[in-house]
Amino acid sequence: MKCFHCGEQLEEGGICANCGADVQLYKKIIFASNAYYNEGLKKAEVRDLSGAIDSLKTSLRFYKMNTDARNLLGLVYFEMGEVVAALTEWVISKNYQPRENRASAYLEEIQNNPGRLESINQTIKKYNQALLYCRQNSRDLAIIQLKKVLSLNSKLVAGHQLLALLYIQENKFDLAKKTLRNAAKIDANNTVTLRYMREVNHALREQNPGKKQKNDELVSYQSGNETIIQPKYLKDNSAIITIVNMVIGIAIGAAAAAFLLLPGMRSTIRQEARAEVIEANNTITSKNQMISELEDQVEALTDEVAAAKADGETAANQLSTYNQLLLAYGFYTQEDIEAAGNALANVNEEYLSEDAKTIYDTINAQVNEKYLESLYEEGYSAYNSRNYVDAIENLQKVADIDETYEDGYAIYYLAHAYRINEDMEHAKIYYQRFVDLYPQTDRAATARTYLTQE
Repeated sequence: MKCFHCGEQLEEGGICANCGADVQLYKKIIFASNAYYNEGLKKAEVRDLSGAIDSLKTSLRFYKMNTDARNLLGLVYFEMGEVVAALTEWVISKNYQPRENRASAYLEEIQNNPGRLESINQTIKKYNQALLYCRQNSRDLAIIQLKKVLSLNSKLVAGHQLLALLYIQENKFDLAKKTLRNAAKIDANNTVTLRYMREVNHALREQNPGKKQKNDELVSYQSGNETIIQPKYLKDNSAIITIVNMVIGIAIGAAAAAFLLLPGMRSTIRQEARAEVIEANNTITSKNQMISELEDQVEALTDEVAAAKADGETAANQLSTYNQLLLAYGFYTQEDIEAAGNALANVNEEYLSEDAKTIYDTINAQVNEKYLESLYEEGYSAYNSRNYVDAIENLQKVADIDETYEDGYAIYYLAHAYRINEDMEHAKIYYQRFVDLYPQTDRAATARTYLTQE
């Protein structure tokens, strides 16, 4: 563990031996972060991926630069089919620890495999198309599209869950249960999967109530000290008269019972019928509530996918920005100022961390002056050689960075190059900029002359 203040290795105790900083609380934070990381690792080993995500996010809330926790979080996301979220975590991890970081190997493995990148892209497109079909209430098309998604990325838990929801709406509970089991194989304790499974099991029990057990084919009775076992429907011709008498007695008893009990039975039947109607209404209400909840889940998943897509675009922009910054640094160390300047022009500061911005500002300050000088010289030379296309290209780069370079001569010659190249629309833009910046000069008067031309 290194000191947060001076970077030296910490020893026992609450004070840094090198700089004297109080590191007692800092150590507690690091220990807490590592404890949650270990907890997340244990959960990931038993495929409790949702629980692992919660533990690893807690670890990163304690210490965001815990690259082991962040790399494991990316692996868990990747195992669940959330490739964009995984790439985001690995890019952030690489930013915090550029060297000896496993995230570099993970990113290179994906970037160097065009087939996998194309598969990821197709998965996102098809999943978004499936969500569009859901909004249009085209469940059959959505199911077909989700099957294609899962054929490309069988570990996408969100895809299994959405497919199960569609099966539930189609009353295909057996297929929904099978799909949810596939999701559970990936993430054993996912609360969404477990909730859907409970609803599916409840619906299956309602569809297939337990069958009554068949009566045994054998009967037994006592005769003295002996137990007699015989087939249930065995006929005994010697007891026919007895049976006839019993039937007559039963018939007489039934007639009397019907006469005495019929009014009560009718009342009981009516009460049971009313109870069944009430129960049926409750069942309908419960199912309507369940359908409403499932529709809310579909809408929530739709929002999550939209957010994931936005996060994916942000991650791609971040990755591109950091790659351009690394290229600029490499060209700068090789003293290739022009190439370094071109790379820095493609860097978007919005996606840089504080440390990366410091590196960017340092390189940019040292490269900018030489870069502008090189561009201006090439552009001016091309202008004098009547190569106006190259002149426009180089002088435009200078104007984009600093319109006042060389007291405005860059935009002045750029305007001339556009005019001679028969592009008066752009020429007038830079003539006007020169007039605005240097209104009292002779060249401004010349620029005003060209501004009045049609």
